[in-house]
Amino acid sequence: MESFGLKASLILVAILIFADCLNVEGQICRPSGTIRGKKPPPGKCNQDNDSDCCKEGRLYTKYKCSPPVSSHTKAFLTLNGFEKDEDGGAPSECDNHYHSDDTPVVALSTGWYNKGSRCLNNITITANGRSVVAMVVDECDSTMGCDSVHDYQPPCRNNIVDASRAVWKALGVPHGQWGGLEITWTDA
Repeated sequence: MESFGLKASLILVAILIFADCLNVEGQICRPSGTIRGKKPPPGKCNQDNDSDCCKEGRLYTKYKCSPPVSSHTKAFLTLNGFEKDEDGGAPSECDNHYHSDDTPVVALSTGWYNKGSRCLNNITITANGRSVVAMVVDECDSTMGCDSVHDYQPPCRNNIVDASRAVWKALGVPHGQWGGLEITWTDA
């Protein structure tokens, strides 16, 4: 009888480990399709901050999800302008306002933006041996792009924290290296 209890316990542990592996697998974010690029009308794609413009006929991956958030979520930091007439395009989704680039604000990929659930909340970004707290004010759309609403830019990847100049300055990144940086972030 004691042997049966030990076997049952081992089987239960194996099932729990297997179920946990399935759960992790279920959290993997896969592409949700593609968007075919359209050539922007002349002068309609703002390339401030080294932003890309869609290329005619090129397929761009789109996502409805982002990797799971943890205490040290890995992401890619990009540079965005949040002021009027900058590469961010329209006013921020969270409050319908433009924001000074001297204020630490960010846009998150669609999955992390989570239908606005992080709007006007702070996140902590860590890189380069430093951390900065920034407010979420916008979505970096991973589901749409290559149109006038998105300034003729491709969809964001699913792991983007699109940040103002103030974030880059606070992280101590030399100006010549602004544009792309591996980071971690968490809800503050």
